Amino acid sequence: MMSTGLIAIDSTILATAVPSVVQDLGGFSSFPWLFSVYLLAQAVSVPLYAKLADTVGRKPILLTGILLFLVGSVLCGFAPSMLVLILFRAVQGLGAGAIMPVSITVAGDIYTVAERAKAQGYLASVWAISSVVGPTLGGVFSQFVSWRWIFFVNIPLCLLAVVLLRRYSESVERTRHRIDVAGAATLTIGLTALLTALLEGGTAWAWNSVQSLVAFAVAVVAVPLFIAIERRAAEPVLPLWVLSRRLLLTTALISAGVGAVTIGLTSYVPTFLEKVVPTTPLVSGLALAALTVGWPLAASNAGRLYLRFGYRPTALIGCALAAAGAIGVALSAPLASIALTAVTCFVVGLGLGFVATPTLIAAQSSVGWSERGVVTGASLFLRSIGSAVGVAVFGAIANGVLGSWQGSAVAGTASSSSAVFDGVVVAGLLTLVAAVFMPSARVEEAAAPSAAQAEPA
Repeated sequence: MMSTGLIAIDSTILATAVPSVVQDLGGFSSFPWLFSVYLLAQAVSVPLYAKLADTVGRKPILLTGILLFLVGSVLCGFAPSMLVLILFRAVQGLGAGAIMPVSITVAGDIYTVAERAKAQGYLASVWAISSVVGPTLGGVFSQFVSWRWIFFVNIPLCLLAVVLLRRYSESVERTRHRIDVAGAATLTIGLTALLTALLEGGTAWAWNSVQSLVAFAVAVVAVPLFIAIERRAAEPVLPLWVLSRRLLLTTALISAGVGAVTIGLTSYVPTFLEKVVPTTPLVSGLALAALTVGWPLAASNAGRLYLRFGYRPTALIGCALAAAGAIGVALSAPLASIALTAVTCFVVGLGLGFVATPTLIAAQSSVGWSERGVVTGASLFLRSIGSAVGVAVFGAIANGVLGSWQGSAVAGTASSSSAVFDGVVVAGLLTLVAAVFMPSARVEEAAAPSAAQAEPA
């Protein structure tokens, strides 16, 4: 719970401080990189950490992630420029890539499916607390102290997580393994090229320029190359069998949609409210908190639904709610109302809470202990990819609208934000389509966790 809290707070605390960061360091057109580079580093490292967690154990990988996140937070707090801050956010992302999947995998190890329904309530409470604390702290720090404290606040939290993690013990048979360096490098290069093309196209260079064409070409070539490498790798960083099973494929696609919807709102709602309404960072943070309050409230009750009706019906309910809420955000944008934005974000959060948990547990429960880390990592990897690509696409949309806007800056921000919210609607509807194709799965454990493999102290 403490480890999860690090990521939960970080997911919302920065969004409310973006205007203050831009005012201090400059580079408004570059601010999407603060999210993209973090999510990119997280995404490309998740499969690697997940594989290592299945081979060397969960605890050492989780400790590594927490320490990396700590170092990245300290460096971000002292960043002198937007470029340096973006680079240090990548270090944070490398830490987050280990924390999120491994902490969830540990919960999958020590609890059965029925027990997880109850344990999820405790884990959801972390997001509930963070959903209020994160935006509020972000607003308070940026408005009354300094935005740099949104990073320094992680120092005591990381240290406490390390101390508490010492209570968890496990017994793992360690053998010699080969790290899929070629696969990880190809994945990193391909994703970096894609995000660069999306974020810099139309801003740093024209869409039809040589730079854009080369970046897109590298991204396109990287896909078949990565698949070829993974097929031949002795221990692939992302085993292709994970995406060859219908249940795992559909839940992974749903996870990508969840990431895109979440990042679209958390990245642009605060800026929209602060520039268009206008309002203070603290108020915009509280409005955004409605989304992250709805999520854990739904997640803590999702167990009752999927234990009674199954994973697929619960996921369909969640996707329908998230899509409806996203449509509400888009339709209410021209009204520039804080209350309407908060209410519609809350509905989106409810939907995401009902879909994220059941789909992940469905994927976890379809495999045994030795594959659970990889499956969990693949699901969260696709969520990070959805977030990283999503924020890049939304950033390209926003920059494109602003670049061609001839009116006032406030009207331009309103127009670009509305365009982004329309994009979030599309992402929500595509997630609903993926849920429709999700196969029904029995709510049972594929292989019970072994006490020898995961033994809480």
